[in-house]
Amino acid sequence: MEVGFRLQEVWSGSHRSVKRPAAEGVARCTFLQEPGRRGGGAVLLAELLETPGLGLRVLHAPPGSLERPVGRTITIDLLEPGRFLTGGELVLTGLVWRRGPEDSETFVASIASRGAASLLAGAALLGGIPDDLVEACRRHDLALVEVPVDVPFADITEHVAAAGAAGASARLSASLVRQRQLLSAIASGRSLDELAARVSAEVGHACRVLTASGRHVVPGPGELEAATVDALTRCFLTADLLPAVAESAGTTYSLLSVGSGLADRLTGWALVVEGDHRTWPQDDLDAIHELGAIAALDRSRRDEGLRVLRPLAAETLAQVEAGATPAELATRLRQTGLHPDRPLVLAVAELAGGGSAEVAAAVLEDVALGVGASVVATARDGSVVAFLPAGPGLTEQLRRSLTRLAPGLHRGSLSVGLSGESGLEALAGALEEARFAHRVARSGGGAVALVGSEEVTSHVLLLATVPDDVRRTYAQRVLGQVLDHDQRGGGELVATLAEFLACSGSWTRTAESLHLHVNTVRYRIARVEELTGRDLSTLEDRVDVFLALKSL
Repeated sequence: MEVGFRLQEVWSGSHRSVKRPAAEGVARCTFLQEPGRRGGGAVLLAELLETPGLGLRVLHAPPGSLERPVGRTITIDLLEPGRFLTGGELVLTGLVWRRGPEDSETFVASIASRGAASLLAGAALLGGIPDDLVEACRRHDLALVEVPVDVPFADITEHVAAAGAAGASARLSASLVRQRQLLSAIASGRSLDELAARVSAEVGHACRVLTASGRHVVPGPGELEAATVDALTRCFLTADLLPAVAESAGTTYSLLSVGSGLADRLTGWALVVEGDHRTWPQDDLDAIHELGAIAALDRSRRDEGLRVLRPLAAETLAQVEAGATPAELATRLRQTGLHPDRPLVLAVAELAGGGSAEVAAAVLEDVALGVGASVVATARDGSVVAFLPAGPGLTEQLRRSLTRLAPGLHRGSLSVGLSGESGLEALAGALEEARFAHRVARSGGGAVALVGSEEVTSHVLLLATVPDDVRRTYAQRVLGQVLDHDQRGGGELVATLAEFLACSGSWTRTAESLHLHVNTVRYRIARVEELTGRDLSTLEDRVDVFLALKSL
């Protein structure tokens, strides 16, 4: 029986709805699965009823059911066929399953619970449609249509298939014309915002493009409220499949993926259209999908521009780490498009739990673009560093954007550390401050953790405010002879000193950590005291040497 049922399926555009509990901030999020080709030219049930020669007669029609597109047609006579349905089907039955009035309730409940669009029952076997079947369809709000004795089911399925093919051909022609117009508009310099406005006017639904962090690539008629963006990004990141439908603040939105649906959602773009796409004409759906394809092309162009900047950003970061002069850094920053005379904030980020440095860089680039002109580079240790324009509310703006990504991190985590505002003369200190803040964020736990400079209370904050050349001069004055000693003789005085201070001046712990004899440690520290003129048994001199080490 199942084989025969499968052979009679005719796909003409259907979907399956999988409803899940609403997440916080989302009234409802429905995930859609499209099991066949989408939009193969679905015919409305009302149009099918008006087809000459079929003689179909409506016995029950709930409000709106006749304007519903016919999905696939299925001919089946099992008593409980619900397991074979995916939603939106036009079910044809010869009533072979009916042995008594109670069977009508069983059959109708089975197909209605799986989202069948309508039931077409043949009158040949029983000479008419029994009242108990009509009543069961009323109870379950399922459209019921009588098929005359002399009309074979094959005529109905062939008509649906033919109508679908004709509609698909007409839409294909219209789609090709529309694609040529959109491509011509791009070639003439039209922006993605202009094309989105054009499609919005054509379909009567406002179109926007958002990133996973909530950045408005295309704001449409205006940027959405923050709470609505929170709801939409959550739905976009958690949907098993796209398109998905979400509701927020009483408005319904359809979310479609821009580009490949296989891409990492954390770095994805969503085409957000007001309204429920399941109720739209196929022509409107085609126009929106074409806008999505154009948006994917536009994104490729933008991504290429970012890829060009990455090597320049990496060179700038390397110069900061190497202690380049402010003049040298100013030249590099101009090459990346930043203003060297404006204060900057440095951000250090890491995506743990399976995320690659490339994904982390793309995520940070997206969030950074939301706060202004910025560049992102990958450091030698695998972390990602962003040069951001300083401004009021920067930390909270970044925190909100990053927090939106949490639903898509699954078993991973994203940690970010921020420096305070800095000029060119103290960028190295700002980088150290950001890295310290990142270490604090990484140890904090949670899917997303961001620690700003105002949360850092240590010597790192103090040193970060000191110009780089002052720090280097101080370190050279205190430790210059120790550094020269190690460089000339290949000694390890600096390493021993650092471990001695890390062990709070304990000879035994330092010796164990370095796998040395205690007397060797005592000799080396005595040599450091001799070269620096400092007494490391006193707190004041120990602090001076510690700060000099951290200033290297």
